[in-house]
This record gives sequence, C-alpha cells and structure tokens, in this order.
Amino acid sequence: MPTFMDKPGSAPPRWYVVDAKGQILGRLASRIAAVLRGKTRPTYTPHVGGGDYVIVINADKVRVTGRKLQQKVYYRHSGYPGGLKEVTLGKLLQRRPEEVLKAAVRGMLPNTPLGRACFRRLRVYRGPAHPHVAQKPVSLDLGSELRKGA
Repeated sequence: MPTFMDKPGSAPPRWYVVDAKGQILGRLASRIAAVLRGKTRPTYTPHVGGGDYVIVINADKVRVTGRKLQQKVYYRHSGYPGGLKEVTLGKLLQRRPEEVLKAAVRGMLPNTPLGRACFRRLRVYRGPAHPHVAQKPVSLDLGSELRKGA
C-alpha cells in the first residue's frame, strides 16, 4: 500500500477559537503551534502547510509560572547604534499581551517559509471579542491539563 501524501489545498482549513484565560503560556503556545502546523489532522504531511486558523481571545489573562514576570526579558533592536531595547515579560503583558503569545508561538514553529505561512494563520486578541464571526470558528478545547487545578 503506498504512503499517503497530502497535497496543498486538498482539505479546506478550519477555524478554531481558543480562550487563553487562566492557561499557562508555554503549554498553550505549543498546542496552538501543533494546530497551526496541521499535526492534529489525520492527513498531516510535514512538507505541506495544511494547518488550520487559530483565533486566541483573552490574551491578557494568560498565566506564567515561576518568576518569569520579572526575569524573562524580550529584546529588540532598532538597527541603529545603541538601539537595543529590552522589556520584561511583566511590562509587555501589561502593554501588549498579544505580542507575548505571538512570540511564544513563533518560537515553536519552524524557521522556514512553511513556518512563516503557518504563523500567518494565527490571530490574537486582548479581550473576548474578535471580528472573525463570519468564519464560524469552533471552540477548541486544548484539554484540562493546561489549566492548573482544573
């Protein structure tokens, strides 16, 4: 029996909505990355970007463990001499919580054109509202193991 190889565009992508309220950042990001890559589909093929769209709501209510709020630092550079900027996770969660979740998911996707295409299917919103109602997203249950004490 020949090995099944999926072709691009053979199955239409599905839309999922994930509530990040009370979930641990890294565990949530790894599960989202698997859905974006298409690893949750039975027709997963590594060289084909057959993943689904993921909408994340309540990004400002994501949890982190340990002392990461003070110790984890995000860096960016303006391109000019002396242009290195650094901000802690705690401050970035207050100002732009969407970027924290996007950075975590981006780090768990491959650094290739296929990984960048998967990342474009991620939508992150601070609050509970999102503008993708027309796509009829299905609520994605990432399991109770992501919530501590649940």
